[in-house]
Amino acid sequence: MPRRNVSSERSRSATNRRDFIRTIGLATAGSALVGCQTTVARRISANEKLNIAVIGVAGRGGENLREVAALENIVALCDVDSTRLAAAAQRFPAAKTYPDYRRLIDQRDIDAILVATPDHTHAVATAAALRSGRHVYCEKPLTHTVSEARIITELARKTKLVTQIGTQIHAGNNYRRVVELVQS
Repeated sequence: MPRRNVSSERSRSATNRRDFIRTIGLATAGSALVGCQTTVARRISANEKLNIAVIGVAGRGGENLREVAALENIVALCDVDSTRLAAAAQRFPAAKTYPDYRRLIDQRDIDAILVATPDHTHAVATAAALRSGRHVYCEKPLTHTVSEARIITELARKTKLVTQIGTQIHAGNNYRRVVELVQS
């Protein structure tokens, strides 16, 4: 049996991994720099607060809601659980409430949508938000299948909207430095 060149295979594998990480890092950095031209959302200056809608206001969505509310305007809330939606509405009385995200999408003053629904609905809600011209922050996992991921990727590319997947802690400064190191 011929001997395999393990070091060559490792080198090739490491290069592929490095290229993959570099590509992902560049794509992430590039998407963050894309302009805010959307078909529905308003144009805002750097000094204005964004108008944020949150789909899924309990659990991780509730945590995200508290964090985002400290920085931006919460203009719409959505949850199928009427009790949790009512509790969130008490904290944000100016926000419109919806039991169905498809009705929320019709609200015209939304700049970005935060998706924190049960995992199996992330791709559907994210696709609807992108199709409506809104930037999206979606909790992980974004999708359950490769085909769903390809659809979301293509929608984000076509619409030139910022789309981010939330992985706790991974958007912090230490991880950004790692991306910079990989890119250099």
